[in-house]
Amino acid sequence: PAMAVQEEALHILFFPFLASGHLIPTADMAALFAGRGVRCTILTTPVNAAIIRSAVDRANDAFTGTGFVPRRAAAPGVLRPVPGRPPHRRGRVRQLLPLRSFGEVFNSFHDLEPDYVEHFQKTLGRRVWLVGPVALASKDMAVRGTDAPSPDADSCIRWLDAKPAGSVVYVSFGTLTKFAPAELHQLARALDLSGMNFVWVIGAAGGQDSTEWMPEGFAELIARGDRGFMVRGWAPQMLILSHAALGGFVTHCGWNSVLEAVSAGVPMVTWPRYADQFHNEKLVVELLKVGVSIGAKDYASGMEAHEVITGEVIAESIQRLMESDAIQKKAKDLGEKARRAVEKGGSSYDDVGRLMDVLTARRSSVKVGEDNQAS
Repeated sequence: PAMAVQEEALHILFFPFLASGHLIPTADMAALFAGRGVRCTILTTPVNAAIIRSAVDRANDAFTGTGFVPRRAAAPGVLRPVPGRPPHRRGRVRQLLPLRSFGEVFNSFHDLEPDYVEHFQKTLGRRVWLVGPVALASKDMAVRGTDAPSPDADSCIRWLDAKPAGSVVYVSFGTLTKFAPAELHQLARALDLSGMNFVWVIGAAGGQDSTEWMPEGFAELIARGDRGFMVRGWAPQMLILSHAALGGFVTHCGWNSVLEAVSAGVPMVTWPRYADQFHNEKLVVELLKVGVSIGAKDYASGMEAHEVITGEVIAESIQRLMESDAIQKKAKDLGEKARRAVEKGGSSYDDVGRLMDVLTARRSSVKVGEDNQAS
């Protein structure tokens, strides 16, 4: 029986949190393992499955599909009420399922944060595998993470093609970040004041009517198309960041965006808003030294009021970043390290192999133990 288990393909179930910022890197990670011969299943909803369908189709041979595993996770059988008890008793998961993880897999790479890797492994004694940046596993950056590309996306790439190398600032704050009209007004002023070429992706951040926040003359600046380009809706972020015209990225410091910028060798102007973003900013600016902070201090999710940073301050940060040869060089060097990490013989490539070996061996030992108990 042990030999039979060894010969079976390793099968990994991925169960991402139901938000695109979790779903897309999970699909990238699954594609990474699928490319090494692992059978992969992603458990998600039909709506979210559409977002990653193209990634699954490109790695079709090893994927078993997306959605719910029918035999064991069919909706009618997930929760079975006990006779005489309330139909849905609620309690803390840790009280009901006192489980400990076998190890932790990170979308990162050793050269990005070596001290933290050592702390996890040696001080905390945890099993850790760093397999990123997983975005580099994507085979088609133009449609990564969407089932509905923006009509502006193709035009944006053509616009970038006409710009000098390293001359464009890319501005994007992910799918969830929102700004007050006053903040958008100052950001638009900053892009004008900076004198730099820019691509600004307006998604959730610019949900308000543009007449509320757009400074006088800014619409004309965009309409001329010589120095600014605006994308409404989704944009192929990795494709844009990887373009030779890119010289900087104004970002909220979500981990996916940080890793994608690092992978492309693009330095960052940091504007964190909430969650882990302030910690990520510290890594980018103070430790890696591949970024310039605009000085945001307030935790600013959708409900809180926060300080409005002036256009002059934002513009100065953009100019400092774009004009710093030292920051530009550090970012390019880090990008090379990221790409080497996922190539054969790189640290992340090797960690994927080590994790596969560990999971295969553990599966075999568990199976053998079950067989011995049965006998």
